[in-house]
Amino acid sequence: MKNFGLIPYVGLGLCCLTANASEKEKQTNDKPNIIYILADDLGYGVVGCYGQTMIKTPNIDKLATEGMLFTQHYAGCTVCAPSRASLMTGLHTGHTPIRGNKSAPNSEGQYPMPADTYTVGKMLREGGYATGCFGKWGLGYPYSEGAPENQGFDVFFGYNCQGLAHSYYPYYLWNNTDTLWLKGNEGTKTGEYSQDIIHQKALQFIKDNKNRNFFACLTYILPHAELVNPKDSIFDMYKDEFVETPFEGIDENNTRYKRGGYISNPHPKADFAAMVTRLDAYVGQVVSLIKELGLDENTLVIFTSDNGPHKESGADPAFFKSSGPLRGIKRDLYEGGIRVPFIARYPGKIKAGSVSDHVCAFWDMMPTFAELTGTKAADNTDGVSFLPTLFGKPGQKEHEFLYWEFHEGTGKMAVRKGDWKAIRLNIATPEKLRFELYDLSKDLPEKNNVAGQYPQIASELNKIMDEAHVPSPVWNFGLGKISKK
Repeated sequence: MKNFGLIPYVGLGLCCLTANASEKEKQTNDKPNIIYILADDLGYGVVGCYGQTMIKTPNIDKLATEGMLFTQHYAGCTVCAPSRASLMTGLHTGHTPIRGNKSAPNSEGQYPMPADTYTVGKMLREGGYATGCFGKWGLGYPYSEGAPENQGFDVFFGYNCQGLAHSYYPYYLWNNTDTLWLKGNEGTKTGEYSQDIIHQKALQFIKDNKNRNFFACLTYILPHAELVNPKDSIFDMYKDEFVETPFEGIDENNTRYKRGGYISNPHPKADFAAMVTRLDAYVGQVVSLIKELGLDENTLVIFTSDNGPHKESGADPAFFKSSGPLRGIKRDLYEGGIRVPFIARYPGKIKAGSVSDHVCAFWDMMPTFAELTGTKAADNTDGVSFLPTLFGKPGQKEHEFLYWEFHEGTGKMAVRKGDWKAIRLNIATPEKLRFELYDLSKDLPEKNNVAGQYPQIASELNKIMDEAHVPSPVWNFGLGKISKK
């Protein structure tokens, strides 16, 4: 295993990983490889090309200068599992199989997607692609019908359970249906750092499939809590940069939880920044590898995040301006909870240095990938292919609306139609139900609720929310019974 702590950051981001592929080894078909890099809880404003000034992200920034940066791309939801379900199924959370972070009873992992769910993984595998997922799953516990090997992925390596993914020094990781026990990780926080291991497995998958089309879904955990890094050259970049407020978590004997189940940390700002820069280094290595393999001009690389920034384990989204100009963080349906960075790079196909304000979301990835690869998206997808936008071609279709729902707490719904954004709060407590309306063209920070001034628009968006939500015995905002709409 390569020890990232022994090499400088520049080397980590740009080092050559393998010898150049010979001409006969290079892919020659017209279908591109797809590398989809999904950060975890990385806010809209956390990387440099979206305005960040305190955290170094040169490789992600370079990805933007060589590709297209989107200013209005949305995650599937404001927390992990439903956001990923939306990505995988091409459905918004009004009727995705998974609409919340619900744990499976008496098992490690989350409530599973049904066996007959049509996923991006299944679609691309049926189209002849090698499919691999590396990082976090969270859509079905081990051996269940929702586990990655049953949802279209040839290879899975990482955390099946998103709850266990809170630890960066776990006892084990999943290697398909086998467990890989890690050395020196018996609660010491000094053994094998999971993200480095997962990243190396992802690079190996790309190398193993250099002679055929592949879909590499790199669902890294960074920078999700808990906040911890190997104490290497990346951490050293930040260890004395910030005035810190120590976070008190698990006690010294690691026997009881004080707050949130995360370890104590004397330098949470430095660790958060280092986690983002470590992720940036991974991005650099991925791009370097496809160049070395001769796959650069036949590979679409995407970088994005699953939802807005978190505040657990001592994270300070206000200090880093992690949501940029947007209101809200993770678990909000304000823009800061769901609008995420999105960068796409495909040399010769996507114009370098371009910026798009096209409004799109996770459920658009299935039809976009289908059009790109000549495969077939689900008939019931909510998505709209934005391949014309990516390739600078005419004929881009627009969404009639985008819809989200969130099932934690007292429940939330949101819809965007054009520049109008509506949010419904406290769904599980009807006596406290609240409706808010914002004009994003004039009020991007969502400070001025204008529901009273525009009753017709409010009524229209309320109706969309009612119709977009499909009643479910599992996902019912904690109301205890199903609506009879």
